Amino acid sequence: MRRFITIRDVLRLPVLVEGMPRVLAGESRLDRAVRWVHVTELLNPANFLEGGELVLTTGMPYPEDTSKLRDYVDQLADVGAAGLIVELGYRYQKVPEQLVAACRARDVPLVELARGVRFIDVTQTVHALILDAQGELLRRGRDIQDIFTALTLRGATPEEVVHTAAELTGAPVVLEDLAHRVMMCELLGRPYEPVVSAWSRRSRAAPTLEKVAPSGPEGWLIAPVEDHQGLWGRLILLDSRQSPDADPEAVLVLERAVVALTMARLAGPAWWERRAHRSVLRDLCERRFRSPADARARAEALGLPSFGHRLFAVLIRHTRIGGEDEHLDERIAKELERTGVRALVGETAPGRIGVLLALARASAWQPVAERIGRLAHEELGPDSVVAVGPGVTDLSGIARSWQEAEETADAIVPGSPDRRFYVPSDIGLPELLGVLSDDTRLQRYAERRLTRLIEHDDRNGGDLLAALRAYVTAAGNKSVAAKQAGMSRQAFYQRLHTIERLLGCDLESGLQRTGLHVALLVLDSRGRAAPGI
Repeated sequence: MRRFITIRDVLRLPVLVEGMPRVLAGESRLDRAVRWVHVTELLNPANFLEGGELVLTTGMPYPEDTSKLRDYVDQLADVGAAGLIVELGYRYQKVPEQLVAACRARDVPLVELARGVRFIDVTQTVHALILDAQGELLRRGRDIQDIFTALTLRGATPEEVVHTAAELTGAPVVLEDLAHRVMMCELLGRPYEPVVSAWSRRSRAAPTLEKVAPSGPEGWLIAPVEDHQGLWGRLILLDSRQSPDADPEAVLVLERAVVALTMARLAGPAWWERRAHRSVLRDLCERRFRSPADARARAEALGLPSFGHRLFAVLIRHTRIGGEDEHLDERIAKELERTGVRALVGETAPGRIGVLLALARASAWQPVAERIGRLAHEELGPDSVVAVGPGVTDLSGIARSWQEAEETADAIVPGSPDRRFYVPSDIGLPELLGVLSDDTRLQRYAERRLTRLIEHDDRNGGDLLAALRAYVTAAGNKSVAAKQAGMSRQAFYQRLHTIERLLGCDLESGLQRTGLHVALLVLDSRGRAAPGI
């Protein structure tokens, strides 16, 4: 992708190869960009340089006192010259050791030419390449601008903008907020763990500059992202080439991407944190991460601690979707943050809000779950259900915890007795059968056991099904069952006799009574009420 000429490129040109170039210092800086080539024999070349120039010299002006060569090199380094090429044969037969030492001290690339070359040929060749690269960069810049303008006009998501920036640069791109939390990232197929591991510490070591520029010990290319309140965060390109100079095309990409992101934030409420939480929650619950290390790195980069914490999956199931009740996850997240609870909160599906708690004290989960349940009832009404999965010590187990929380939430009938939250142990046989009520095998079983009673009641306006329900609910205690059914004992006994005759069963058998009770529970879970009830 690089659109600039480097010292390494210049040294490979035939016009320089003829001079038998040899690098004496600054080997690690050969990928520096060459903005221009400047031929000079002056002792104070810095007065005529602006930075990025590759200086060619025969060494003619060098002082007799070679100790003063350090001042010469300091001038080049301070002004930001790309490097220094010395042609031997005029002033020196060998580059002075003091000049080599000075260049090494300031990490300035120093190249000697053992044979003479025509400097005019070097400048013409290099300048032609530089101008061609600049022209190509201008053309490419127009294409980049068109791409991001199109994204902005169609209201592209921030994830699309970040993905496009990574695709165009060929390097991982991270969008972080001011707290150095990774909101979004596009790693181009790379694993999360080596890229975003210990992100907060590494990010804080790279200060934000006034414009798009490399920063920090890892040489990240960083662009500030703003909104109506000022600086919001940063868009960061992690270029593995570790070039000391910013790739001009990469700078263009980040500049245009930042404009698109800023426009998105200015257009209205930007729930980017919720989007980030939602994405990570879904990836955790659906086991999309490559490895536990990847999952841990991504969650920690978003601000969720894992080591030394107990993790709990919480699911909030509700029926209010859209309208004024949008962004309920935002309100829940703010409440948890206000009370100091570290968590990921996001809508995982319509009518479902997921919360992943990270608690330093495992025993603290119940008060937090109580608080979430109270908030859910206040915001969503009594039909909301809060379910908590078992705690785990590692993110690799959170998918199982989440699954148990979902099963628990699905088993609870909305409007159940006022409880703030439920756990898997709260699920009894009626709730379990309710979850399994769509299983055709259970449906056939219930119909097979109870059809004759249902048909009898439908034909005669009877209450045999109600009598059977009272009987099995009372665990076979006929006196208690008759009282609950509002019948005399004689009338109730007669109905039991009729039930036994129609079904061909013995109601005194505990096993048969249990089978009928299960059939009634399956029937009730499907919403079919008995006649007369």
